[in-house]
Amino acid sequence: MQYSSPASGLTIHNFITTAFELPGYRIVRNHGVVRGIIVRSRSVAGQIGASFQQLFGGNISLYTELCEGARNDAYELMIQHAQEAGANAIIGMRYDATELAEGVTEVLCYGTAVTVVPLDQ
Repeated sequence: MQYSSPASGLTIHNFITTAFELPGYRIVRNHGVVRGIIVRSRSVAGQIGASFQQLFGGNISLYTELCEGARNDAYELMIQHAQEAGANAIIGMRYDATELAEGVTEVLCYGTAVTVVPLDQ
């Protein structure tokens, strides 16, 4: 999914970074912190399947897929929040996860929403 800022035509997906600057661009407006939060739990069937995978060691693909899906959903929510704020870029993007209860995890994706323009503008 791609989001664009009507004022600049720049696409947010092209301008998300863990850095605090975008080479070749200057920040003209800071829109503040944006975040996406998702809370996920493991299903009973998923727990049983993961238990079988644990017997053999290595990557537990059921958990990997659950984690990756939760991160992606939180990321998309953060982008939506940035677009609603009028931004066309996100800097300082980070993830965090917290276990709220046994088998229930909150995934947070956050950063600073900004508007950027090319240096020559």
